[in-house]
Amino acid sequence: MPVDPTPSLTRSRSPFLRHGAAQPVSWLPWGEEAFDRARREARPILLDIGAAWCHWCHVMDRESYENEEIARVINDNFVPVKVDRDERPDVDARYQRAVQTLSGEGGWPLTAFLTPEGEVFYGGTYFPPVEGMGRPALPRVLGEVLRVWTQQRERALEMARQVRERVSAHEQAESQAGELSAGMVTEAIEDFAHAFDFRNGGFGRSPKFPNAGAVLLLLDRHLDLGAREAWPMRIVADTLAGMAGGGIHDQLGGGFHRYATDAHWLVPHFEKMAYDNGPLLEAYARAAAVTGDAALRRVAEGIVACYGDVAPQLLAAGGFPASQDADIAGEDDGDYWTWTEEEIRASLQDERAARAAILRFGVDEPAAAMPHQQDRHVLHIARAVEDVAEAIGAGVAETETLLALAARRLKQARDARPRPLVDDTVYSGWASLVATGFLAAARYLGLRPAGETALRALDRIWDEAFDVEDGVVHRPGDREGGYLEDQAAFALALLDAYEYTQKEEYLERARAVAVIMLARFRDAEGALRDRPAGESAPARPLAEAHRPIADAPAPAGNALAALALLRLSALLHDNSWADQAMVVLSVFAGSAPHMAISCATYFRALDWATSPVTTCVVVGAPGDETAEALLATALTTYRPRTVVRFFDAGAVRTEELPEEMRAMLKATAKARAKAKAYVCIGSRCLAPITSAEELRAALAE
Repeated sequence: MPVDPTPSLTRSRSPFLRHGAAQPVSWLPWGEEAFDRARREARPILLDIGAAWCHWCHVMDRESYENEEIARVINDNFVPVKVDRDERPDVDARYQRAVQTLSGEGGWPLTAFLTPEGEVFYGGTYFPPVEGMGRPALPRVLGEVLRVWTQQRERALEMARQVRERVSAHEQAESQAGELSAGMVTEAIEDFAHAFDFRNGGFGRSPKFPNAGAVLLLLDRHLDLGAREAWPMRIVADTLAGMAGGGIHDQLGGGFHRYATDAHWLVPHFEKMAYDNGPLLEAYARAAAVTGDAALRRVAEGIVACYGDVAPQLLAAGGFPASQDADIAGEDDGDYWTWTEEEIRASLQDERAARAAILRFGVDEPAAAMPHQQDRHVLHIARAVEDVAEAIGAGVAETETLLALAARRLKQARDARPRPLVDDTVYSGWASLVATGFLAAARYLGLRPAGETALRALDRIWDEAFDVEDGVVHRPGDREGGYLEDQAAFALALLDAYEYTQKEEYLERARAVAVIMLARFRDAEGALRDRPAGESAPARPLAEAHRPIADAPAPAGNALAALALLRLSALLHDNSWADQAMVVLSVFAGSAPHMAISCATYFRALDWATSPVTTCVVVGAPGDETAEALLATALTTYRPRTVVRFFDAGAVRTEELPEEMRAMLKATAKARAKAKAYVCIGSRCLAPITSAEELRAALAE
């Protein structure tokens, strides 16, 4: 059967959909055309949801959707629809939940069979072309689905009805309202402590995913408790160290893979995602600022370097890539990222250096071997430098030099391999998460180029993705299609940009985004939907409300929105923004405590809402040496729930300051010639501060 590319997929901005256009399956994009055809021809829809970075999506494409015979069966009997989950997170969220309701599993590729109204009556994830791995063959699945649809349609429709009811019940269970209290945060932190893996760091067993939100929440709790309790910092330190030393961390190129298949962080799924690396960069940067740990700083620097390595032109133009693929092709499984002992020796051309690298990176350990290729290993930190030095008969300093040289040469050798695809699509929400991470690295670690890169990305999103009526679209250049995660993450990143630069334009932009976010995404109960309320939908499930509160896979939209509103309130000293945030948080107050492990960002927002916020205002003449030193100290000294503002001594807007601070400014008005910092923790204000050392001590108290 000749290949008949679908023009609409060919023109797609999605690399995943463009690849599908060359397959013999006559894929249609998600939209009215597909559902109209399904209704007109009374055919079921085969929905394939995947992504450019997804290994098993490539496998299923190669094995089944590029198979002429399987494609013929699909084209003759189904309306095939292909969706990029990164491009349409709203579609993915609903159909993931529906398929999980049916099969108990989710993930990508997601394979769902829909009625012409778009409701799921059967589904799963990866189906092989022949029976295997405990999974039915796709041809068998196609035949059975077609038989039920043609001969027992009422059965299919009844199953779709049951799935719809169960999904609706699940949504309602996640949106149980309740009273807000600081005790909820304490109880959630205790849940994280109970789930903590004391041996390896992180939470739970396997598979093990990074949870940057939990790390940031626990870091704040450590600073709140001070020396009274040591356990929050142990969880933070062990988790960050465990990830940094594991195979989930790219030991040569920096950055983190999506998750580990084991409890030890050793063997990952190799794709790198913006929604992981942005929040992880923020966590490592803040933790490094608090602890002064050079190892944490190097990990943060590595994430920044990774982006500069894989997408330098995009970073220069403004933006961050969405992802990097796990593999080169469908039959590949991590070959780019993994090593054999022979490859290491060939790359280093020095037996002593090779022996040091093999020991340091655990290439002689079975635990980090790839399951399907036992001679290939994931690099991780297997032995301390001192142990490697003893094994090769060298001093520690010499061994450190040898290992640094080995790592550089291995990176050069890896760069010579075909590189997995970097999807340079700029998604507004994900790019904003990375911008927040880059701004944290600039602010707390002094990496000024990272700050400049973040500001370019945010300026581009504002210029090319923001509309004064519709808000932020999903991709710069799109005409429509913005989601809650785009609005909320962008607003937060703009607030980060404001504090870092003290340029009012970023604060005003954040306010403008927040206004539209509340106007377009809020529902009758006060929560925020993932897509604009009342927007037309070609399929029934898309018209159903989805209020994201779990961090899966990216930080939840409602939680990010509440954080943005609370910070906006603190910066502007306008309680109306905090009131809106409290409404959002209260909608989930009855349900979030029952799923705390997946709701870390929600509890970070609740911590802001129920604990004292610190306001630090520096007043002085622009360019004044003392004023600049005070501002720099305020920005680089990390304190939980803190906002920082700088005011020209001659143009202080007292209406945007706490009432106690206004009185203090009036009392010291005659002495304003000298720059001062004013600090209020909740309603308690300190005496005006005139030295950077005193300010640092006050903020770190």
